[in-house]
Amino acid sequence: MPVDNAGIIPRPRALSAFSRIRRIDPLNQRPPSTPLRPSACPGLLRIVPALDGGICRIKLAGGSITSLQAIAVADAAAGYASGVIEATNRGNLQIRGIGSEQNALIARLMDAGLGPNNAAGDDVRNLMLSPTAGVDPQRLLDTWPLAEQILDTLQSHPRFHELSPKFALSLDGGEALVMLEHPHDLWLSALVVDGETQLAFGLAGCPAMDAPLAAVALDQAHALVVAVLEAFLDLARPEHTRMRHLLAEVTVDAFLENVAARLSSALRRDQNITGWRRPPIAANGHLGIYPQDRAGWVAVGGAVPLGRLDASMLRRVAQLASEWGDASLRLTPWQSLLLPNVRAEHAAALLAGLQNAGLLCSAEQPLAQIIACTGSAGCGKGLADTKADAVQLAATFEQNGLSLALHLSGCSRSCAAAHVAPVTLLAVAAGRYDLYFRDTQQPGFGVLRARDLTIEAVGALLAADSRSNTHD
Repeated sequence: MPVDNAGIIPRPRALSAFSRIRRIDPLNQRPPSTPLRPSACPGLLRIVPALDGGICRIKLAGGSITSLQAIAVADAAAGYASGVIEATNRGNLQIRGIGSEQNALIARLMDAGLGPNNAAGDDVRNLMLSPTAGVDPQRLLDTWPLAEQILDTLQSHPRFHELSPKFALSLDGGEALVMLEHPHDLWLSALVVDGETQLAFGLAGCPAMDAPLAAVALDQAHALVVAVLEAFLDLARPEHTRMRHLLAEVTVDAFLENVAARLSSALRRDQNITGWRRPPIAANGHLGIYPQDRAGWVAVGGAVPLGRLDASMLRRVAQLASEWGDASLRLTPWQSLLLPNVRAEHAAALLAGLQNAGLLCSAEQPLAQIIACTGSAGCGKGLADTKADAVQLAATFEQNGLSLALHLSGCSRSCAAAHVAPVTLLAVAAGRYDLYFRDTQQPGFGVLRARDLTIEAVGALLAADSRSNTHD
């Protein structure tokens, strides 16, 4: 484990809520007073069936996991499931192919400290951070302390357990490596106004597309989150599971008035706030070597091919994190892994190790930029085997020297991508897709370019387009 210039071993960032986990009997999974709510969303304590077996979703605080915890996930996947592990687009992990030993799998993960601090809080641990939170050279603040407060409140406040498992928050500290395009029910983004760092926020959107509605001082940030959640629950009807549903009936101004009444200081809504836009980030910063805020230290990352690892791959990455980093891994919203706190002189060796483990560490590798859902091989709603088709398409790209950000979706739900990719293939039948190009002026996937294409035809068309440079 590396030692910094002052001789202090960097502590892996893991939220303190995990150190306070109350042991839950896996045979019951929840205390009788907190029954498992009906939901199609998997959780750690709720295994959801699919064609290829049960799915368990492990929600990671800020996407962070220790090496020992990663090995526990690998052991659970290999011992009680098919061995398939998925990196999700919100920085979490999923185990697929779970059979009859669900209780043993849950117990293994709970023993590793991967569960909630109380059983009823599992569903609501939906807070996205930058994978370089706390170490990014462009950050305006370290978001981890506030994230700890928010996650602890989400789990400990019984009222917030009424939130939908899909209700989600994001906290952006101004990092250069952060997902800005995923929509969230509440997003917070750091900015500097009049020499003071504040948190701007928006509702039912994302900082890449939307201007902030207002801002608060940093010491009011936690109170703001609580006020927004309480206002939502007070105003929402049962069918309003997401912020966008409520705002279709309640005006933004009325909602903000309700929020402001719960705070000890006024919301700031002047032009310096509402006219601000979050600066964009460089593409593909999660691949390869990424600088940290301390000179001589870096993070090293690679994409998980089509979002899937096996147990041996995760074990190997965990070992590399212990050998070269601070024994921690960070999952990213780009379905990749990032190993922080690596000495710069060790970065090349670690990068080679990740590549040997099967990760994709360069944007020039076509599969590094391709997203594909589970598809018909594991999902009853999938119309095509999207992962197999993605591999075939990547081979075509490789032959043509092409690599581009592309999403294959087995149905219109778009589970694998929370944002609209530059190019989307929407399955209409086995091996056949409608082709869309992203257009911010168009709803959904964008502009329909062609219908009912074979995967071979898709590859030929995109290769031709890349040569003529006629598409965005």
